[in-house]
Amino acid sequence: MHPLYLTYLNRFDIEALAITNDEILEAIESSLAIQGRGEAVIEPRMHLEPGVARGHFNVLRGALKEPIDYAGVKVVGDFVDNYKLGFPSELAVLLLMDPRMGAPRAILDASGITDMRTGAMTAVGAKYLARKNSKVLGHIGARGSSYWNVRLLDHLFNFDEIRVHSRRPESREAFGEKLERDLGKKIIVTSDWQSCIEGADIVVEASRLEAPEPMLRTEWITPGAFVVPYGTMSAIELSLTDIMSKLIVDDWGQCKGGKFGSLRAHVEAGKLSEQTLYAEMGQIVAGLKPGRENDAETILFWHRGLSLSDIALGHAMLKKGERLGIGQRLRFA
Repeated sequence: MHPLYLTYLNRFDIEALAITNDEILEAIESSLAIQGRGEAVIEPRMHLEPGVARGHFNVLRGALKEPIDYAGVKVVGDFVDNYKLGFPSELAVLLLMDPRMGAPRAILDASGITDMRTGAMTAVGAKYLARKNSKVLGHIGARGSSYWNVRLLDHLFNFDEIRVHSRRPESREAFGEKLERDLGKKIIVTSDWQSCIEGADIVVEASRLEAPEPMLRTEWITPGAFVVPYGTMSAIELSLTDIMSKLIVDDWGQCKGGKFGSLRAHVEAGKLSEQTLYAEMGQIVAGLKPGRENDAETILFWHRGLSLSDIALGHAMLKKGERLGIGQRLRFA
């Protein structure tokens, strides 16, 4: 038997890669196109609730054909009280495997990958579904992925106005300061949801509610806006889908079942169904269905998070690591 090796990238390795905005977006957009063409396998996510803390694990599984050519499993914890311990709410590991003979090829710290690919999914969605002249962003939430939502959206749109809000004042103020420092522009930190969202061209809701509560009012959404709600617990009204010209998801298989997700009640009520769903995002990126067709359309994009995105970004990181000599080689067998 030939020796088998795998590559290990820890958090410090991934930081050293200094992956760029465009590299992140390219990886996610390419994986969506592969998915849209039907050249991917994706299994619905599973949840594990240990029951000893306020949190759960998500287990995501999938495989992508060429040019990525990996199968992968990501396990990500989502524990809301981690900030008290000085850790982010989401800690994760990604295992990439050879899809032909099953050997493990790489293990990556996926906490940063999770945040990056989530933000990239929001931004790629906006690239195809938001008005091209969108200039005002309203963002709820300051969780890890929130930073990448705002950073990558601003990379594409160069907003005139960015508003952010989250429940804890210290959290939203620190978030606003970090964004100002990194983006080099003024960030408006609001003390309430309405002043953050009302009149915005792009609305992203990434809140951290303990239980479903309709915090985002449908009446605050401007006609022609692009809305991305993806909190674990729903923060939107049932009526939000009624004003939408198009409803898009990242993967219907993941969205139609389970107990978590911002549009869970809408699925149960039949407001989001196979009949009312316009498309999966991959179909739009692959050119099989048009995205936004005019400025009057009000469009909603619900993404649960795809194993395919993790695999694609992990692949991009491995390739860059090979070029730069970053990462550790471990013998497996």
